[in-house]
Amino acid sequence: MSSRPFDLLNESIGKNVLVVLKDNISIRGKLKAFDIHMNIVLEDAEKLEDGEVKTKYGKLMVRGDNVLMISP
Repeated sequence: MSSRPFDLLNESIGKNVLVVLKDNISIRGKLKAFDIHMNIVLEDAEKLEDGEVKTKYGKLMVRGDNVLMISP
């Protein structure tokens, strides 16, 4: 069981996560890496609009100060 926020992220490496960014942008992809600033690397990343895939990115690095939420 996760007791700290980074424990949850460590358990989510290699799994699909939903990332909500500023301006209500949602990105879904496989979490590959993260750092203490919440910069994250996603693989097979897709931008979602109204639950539908709008854009496919492949590998994507998201700067941590844009992240509002990460859901495993």
